[in-house]
Amino acid sequence: MERFLENTMYASRWLLAPIYLGLSLALLALTLKFFQELYHLVPHIFEQSEADLILVLLSMIDMALVGGLLVMVMISGYENFVSQLDIDEDKEKLEWLGKMDSGSLKLKVAASIVAISSIHLLRMFMDAQQIANDKLLWYVIIHMTFVVSAFAMGYLDKLTRH
Repeated sequence: MERFLENTMYASRWLLAPIYLGLSLALLALTLKFFQELYHLVPHIFEQSEADLILVLLSMIDMALVGGLLVMVMISGYENFVSQLDIDEDKEKLEWLGKMDSGSLKLKVAASIVAISSIHLLRMFMDAQQIANDKLLWYVIIHMTFVVSAFAMGYLDKLTRH
C-alpha cells in the first residue's frame, strides 16, 4: 500500500505538464499582443511625440521581459518538477538548461519582477503629469516592496547555501 501511494504521488508530478504547456500558450498570446502594438505603432511613428514613442517602446520591452520570464519558468519548472528535457546534441541548447534549481529560479523570477516593475514605474514617471501624486507614491512603495523582497530572498538564499 505504501509503495502504491509513493508511486502515485511521484507520478502526479505529470499534472504540472499541462500547466507548463499553458504557459507556452500564454507566451503565444503575449507575442500576438507585441506584434499588435508594433502594427499600431509603425504607421503613426512620425506623428508621435518622443515621449509617447518611448512609452510604447517601454511597453514593448516590458512584454519582452515578461516573455523571457515565461520561458524561464516554463522550461526550468518543467525540468525541475516534471522531467528532464531530452534535447538532441546537434540542437541549440540554452546555457542555463539543467543548471537552474528551484531556489535559483525563484531568484530569477524575483529579479525579473523587479525589472518589469522598474519599467512600469518609469512609464508612470514619464506620464506623471496625468497621475496624482499619491498614486505615484503608491507605485514607488509597491516597487520598493518588490526590490526589498528580491534582496531579502537573495540574502536568505546566500545564507542557506553557506
